[in-house]
Amino acid sequence: MDAFYASVEQRDNPEYRGKPLVVGGLPEGRGGVVATASYEARKFGIRSAMPSKQALQLCPHAIFVRPRFAAYKEVSQKIREIFGRYTDLIEPLSLDEAYLDVTNDKLNIGSAIEIAQQIKQAIKDELNLTASAGVSVNKFVAKIASDIKKPDGLTFIGPSSVESFIENLPVEKFYGVGKVTADKMKKQGLFTGADLKKLTENEMITQFGKAGAFYYRIVRGIDDRDVQPHRETKSMGAEDTFAYDLTGIDEMYAELEKIAKTVHDRLLRYQLKGRTITLKIKYSDFRQITRSLSLPNCTDDFDSILNTSKNLLAATDTENSRIRLLGITVSNFIPVETKSIPPSDQLRLFDI
Repeated sequence: MDAFYASVEQRDNPEYRGKPLVVGGLPEGRGGVVATASYEARKFGIRSAMPSKQALQLCPHAIFVRPRFAAYKEVSQKIREIFGRYTDLIEPLSLDEAYLDVTNDKLNIGSAIEIAQQIKQAIKDELNLTASAGVSVNKFVAKIASDIKKPDGLTFIGPSSVESFIENLPVEKFYGVGKVTADKMKKQGLFTGADLKKLTENEMITQFGKAGAFYYRIVRGIDDRDVQPHRETKSMGAEDTFAYDLTGIDEMYAELEKIAKTVHDRLLRYQLKGRTITLKIKYSDFRQITRSLSLPNCTDDFDSILNTSKNLLAATDTENSRIRLLGITVSNFIPVETKSIPPSDQLRLFDI
């Protein structure tokens, strides 16, 4: 989807249309971070994960709104219903991204490009939103292709073009290559896929660890990962970044209670119980720690989750701490029948 959260807000609120809109934490107080920005805001250099205060400096007349996740989830479900008309092999990555394998399409259309066009048109007609699609022979290329002509784009990379496409791709455009890895590659004179292709597999692994083996195959257009409509859930959690640093234990406990309630509700919704409870703490200086405890039995009980989290917090140095974020995660689940769980906060053939 194109600037998903911001696009939903502009669709639902006419006064935001055509204006630079930022969805995320507000810049007041210590300030939060940008979840997404409208294309009008992006022209000023505003990007996801940027501090809201910095976004405000770049565009003083930007409009800031808090996310409405319930609204986004509702729209996301409708988008997936549209996907389901064409294939049952859908692998959601987030609220606004999914892989679809349309090798065997339900409507016997016979063309991945035509299916992508129809899905894009249905999203536009029924939801008044735009999506961009990448059509190719595997996940990696489809994912990259989906970003090429945003917004409202459709890019096809055919089998005969895959290898040359990847050879000309800047390393920072490789899905999974972050800024640190990209900088490391460039310092070694590796600027494009063609440069990476010159390295042997052993050299790749030596330089980049386990990811090196993946890069070695990818630069040759090899990606055999299947679209997985049912991915096993390993953990369930929630976290919150606060407008102001927490300094008192009582206010920390109060925030933990809210987070624990969210985790508890999610566990009940997906009928999950776990043994291990993990507390995440991020301090005002951005130092981050986690503390975990495994219980004798699996639980989805609110009091157990909250009290364990409180005890883990109390075991840290809270008296002299300023905390900007707290999070709770439950893991080590009872084996249950695999469920298709929508992610909280792209198809072997194409990527929306």
